Amino acid sequence: MKFLTYSTNNNPLRLGILVDENKIVDPQQAYIELLKESDLKRAVEIANALLPENPTEFIAGGDLTLKTAKEAVTYSLENAEKSSAIYKKENVQIGAPVLKPNKIICVGLNYKNHILEMKRDFPVHPVIFAKFATAISGPNDTFPLNSNLTKKLDYEAELAFVIGKEGKDIPYEDALDYVFGYTVANDITARDMQKRTIQWLQGKTLDKSLPLGPVLVTKDEITDPHSLDISLTVNDEVRQKSNTEQLLFNVNHLVEFLSGIFTLEPGDIVLTGTPGGVGEAQNKFLQNGDRVKVEIAGIGAIETTIMEVTES
Repeated sequence: MKFLTYSTNNNPLRLGILVDENKIVDPQQAYIELLKESDLKRAVEIANALLPENPTEFIAGGDLTLKTAKEAVTYSLENAEKSSAIYKKENVQIGAPVLKPNKIICVGLNYKNHILEMKRDFPVHPVIFAKFATAISGPNDTFPLNSNLTKKLDYEAELAFVIGKEGKDIPYEDALDYVFGYTVANDITARDMQKRTIQWLQGKTLDKSLPLGPVLVTKDEITDPHSLDISLTVNDEVRQKSNTEQLLFNVNHLVEFLSGIFTLEPGDIVLTGTPGGVGEAQNKFLQNGDRVKVEIAGIGAIETTIMEVTES
């Protein structure tokens, strides 16, 4: 299944399921219709409980929530002529597939060619840092560039995975059981801010510096997360091109490592690192009007436009 968030008429974003290239089904609304068809009382309350509109709460529902969502979507599509739970993609606004996770965990220096271009030693353990939920933006949003704040805005194409259930000290061989799905990420980074102290955080978590999407693909549709082509272009010029088989620490390793430090929770986002070709290594930083497209096979593409803003 492919999850996203959508909004109509500038209402708050809510969970939807993409069923083809241009059709979205709202699982909660669809389930309300299914329950009402069966004359079940308290249909709205039941649907709200079983199929929350918030992605993190939905993911925490586990297998029962997924099973119920599939039933609701099937019912809605079979009754499309009378369903109000189906939307055309071009008629709604699309947001990030996960909105306010408890944690956003990022991994640095995780592709060999990126480590070499940054002139760093190969890490013995994963290098981790964080971004905040205010960094999350949609798959086609603009990024507000404040040139008074940073002169060296960079891009980083990344595969991100989302945790599906709580876990601590998870064994390597069981790691993928704790993954809900995968999405595309761009870890937009202010390199000058990142490097002005020994801690990276200030350069890594500017508002809207984490475009995500276009969907969150459940793990059953990604047979091997370690064989996915990943690329990034700036104004159609290829800057990054690699495959997730080049990850130094793969998804299994990261789940095992991270869960040994802290409890992983449903909805937590983990960025797995970026391949070689970043702007810092080429002295090619993002400018006003640049279009940055990140694409991962089997998931899709996101495109962010850099837009200069002035301080208010």
